[in-house]
Formats: sequence, C-alpha cells, structure tokens
Amino acid sequence: MKISILLPYKENFSPNYPGAVSLFVKDTSLISKYKSSIKIYGNTNYKKKLSSNYINVKMDKKLFQGNNILYVKSFLKHEKKRNSDIIEIHNRPKYLELVKKNSKAKIFLYFHNDPLSMSGSKTTIERINLLNNSDKIIFNSNWSKKRFLTDLNNQDYEDKLITIYQSAPKTKINFNKKEKLISFIGKLNIAKGYDLFGTSIVKILNKHKDWKAVVIGDEPREKILFKHKNLKILGFKSHKYILNVLKKVNIAVVCSRWEEPFGRVSLEACSRGCATIISNKGGLPETTKHPVIIEDLTTNSMTKKINYLIKNKKKKKKKINTKK
Repeated sequence: MKISILLPYKENFSPNYPGAVSLFVKDTSLISKYKSSIKIYGNTNYKKKLSSNYINVKMDKKLFQGNNILYVKSFLKHEKKRNSDIIEIHNRPKYLELVKKNSKAKIFLYFHNDPLSMSGSKTTIERINLLNNSDKIIFNSNWSKKRFLTDLNNQDYEDKLITIYQSAPKTKINFNKKEKLISFIGKLNIAKGYDLFGTSIVKILNKHKDWKAVVIGDEPREKILFKHKNLKILGFKSHKYILNVLKKVNIAVVCSRWEEPFGRVSLEACSRGCATIISNKGGLPETTKHPVIIEDLTTNSMTKKINYLIKNKKKKKKKINTKK
C-alpha cells in the first residue's frame, strides 16, 4: 500500500517553525502500519525535516503560472514514477481537481481549517465537486465537518465523510512536579485572545504573588506587549520544548476569539495534566472532556476563571483530558 501525502505549498515540515498540519502528518505517519511505504511531499526552505520520508518538491518557475499550480504539477511528476495507491491532500481543496485529472490513485482530502474559508470549498458547488472527485474527506473536528455540510444533505454523503481527531501520546503525569505556573501558547495576536490573556494575567500575578506565567509564541504582524516580573515571554520554541514545559504548567489558557477548527494546544495541555481554560469557539470544546469554558470573552471573565482554578485545587485535578 503506497501512500503519498501532499502538504500545502510552503508548509514547513521542519522542527523550525512547523505548522499544525506538519505535526499531525509527522505523528500519524510514524505510527501508521504503512509507515514504510509513506512518502511526504512538501516545499520548504528549512534544511532540517521532521522525518526521513520527506521529499522536498523542486519547482521550475514559469511565467504566468502560480506557485500552487507549479507545486502540484511538480508533485505529479514524482507521482507518475511512484504510482501510489492513495494520495492524501492536506488542507488545500484547490489541489484536488488537478491531482484527480493526472492520477488513478484514490484521493483523500484532509481539512485542518474551516472549509468555508478556503479557496476551492467556499461555495456549495465547489463542495459538491470535492465530494464527487474524492474517495474520502476527513475533518479534524465535527465542527469543521458541519461547516462543510452547510446547505448540503448529510445523508447523501455520510459514507464519504469522517472526523479523525488529532491526538497526543499517553504521558505519565507527576502532579508533584507541577508548578504554580500559568501558560499561553500560540500566536500573540487578537484572534488568539492574547490581549485578553495579557491584561488578565498581570492582574492575576499582582494578586497571587507566588504564581508565575509563561508565554510561548510570536507574532511579527502585531505588537501586543505586557510586562511583569513573574511573566516570561519566550518567543517561538520547538514542539518538544513546549511539551516539556506543559508538564510543569498548572493552568493553561487557550482563549481564541476566532473559530478554531480544532485546537492542538488545548489537547496537548490537557494530556500533560493542565487545568485548561478555553473559549467556546469552533472545535475547541471537542479537544477535552473537562474544560473550563469562558462563554463571555472579557478580561473580567478570564480573571475570574483563573482565580477559580487557583483557589480550587480539587477542581484543577479533574480538568484533565481523557480524549484519545
């Protein structure tokens, strides 16, 4: 069973600034029973790669042709020699038509974002064409699947659509090593709610002087600055580094304003025994069975939720993810 995985153009399949798609593909391909026959195709300028079965697609630039088209055509040159049984297209519905015309392989399309926000799946007609030209369409949350089915009849396509959640490996949690530490991990922008977190965490650290906070992430397009002697802002860090930090974190905050298709950070925080505060956006509630949900995204509401968890130790221990 030969499987070819096509990443989005410019997706960094590298320890240096990997995207959520890359991390998902790396994790699943390494544990697949077909791992010896999986090849991952992408385009990145980084030298280090997440796994040895990755092939960097080289492109010959041509006038009046977009990079995405050139990228898919270059991939198809590899595919013509390989003759795969299955081609997985990740997060780029626009690629499907060209791949379908030039390959006899079964085609699986993975959505990692909101289908209604993506080129090639925004309209009802586009989504019907995707259904007719693919063998399976896979979503990372039921929320994303529901969005895809907007104005469509679910019963007509039930056998072709499936939700496969992202997962985190089982980890032994030593609660004795947990610190009085609160985390925010992700893009430091308004869409992720970093402005709310920052304003709230300064108030929390002023009140609870034996607690600390750590922020991991960056955002070159927005400058939202917060300072406190017990607040560390570390910038971008590797995925491995983040997982190790989460083992020490007591309370994790994932307060997105935008509709998160899933929410890998909240999943991994729960898997490391963190009491996890989330907003009720998109697929975030599907990442854990025991969240503390902020219904009203305000600084006051967030401050109350964090205070509640600091004061209620028993409640914190119950807020551990059990999703597999």
